[in-house]
Amino acid sequence: MSGTLNKVMLIGHTGDEIKMNYFEGGGCIGRFPLATNETYTNRTTGEKVSNTEWHTIVVRNKAAEICEKYLKKGDKVYIEGRIKTRKWQDDQGNDRYSTEIQCTDFTFLTPKNEMGSTQSSSGSASQQSHTPAAAQAQEVHEVHSNDDDDDLPF
Repeated sequence: MSGTLNKVMLIGHTGDEIKMNYFEGGGCIGRFPLATNETYTNRTTGEKVSNTEWHTIVVRNKAAEICEKYLKKGDKVYIEGRIKTRKWQDDQGNDRYSTEIQCTDFTFLTPKNEMGSTQSSSGSASQQSHTPAAAQAQEVHEVHSNDDDDDLPF
């Protein structure tokens, strides 16, 4: 295989509220921590060991606004994206690195009745995948599902 792949799939719980940054052109970025857990039994001692890994998730524009509206601390979410490492300098001029997950797709996994109390009862969008392709497919389905007088033979 001559190509490369940078793909991450995570299921975890949000560790905090989404922190939003807005830009002059109307765009925005949201960041939040996501915790994934690994639990296993130590073979020598027989005790259960649990390790938590923290990931910084970055969502952009409309996806960030949707996450800000519906995701609350502790909610379970599926994240799909790619790893991105940024280089920056601290106050002393030292090079620092941050590894983030650039989110390209997500699905809320916490049931609607368990999500934040600010969500309206018509918030069914929070249970669906939020990608442009998924939104477009849903719009196409909605347009075609109202077509009662099609001329297809089957």
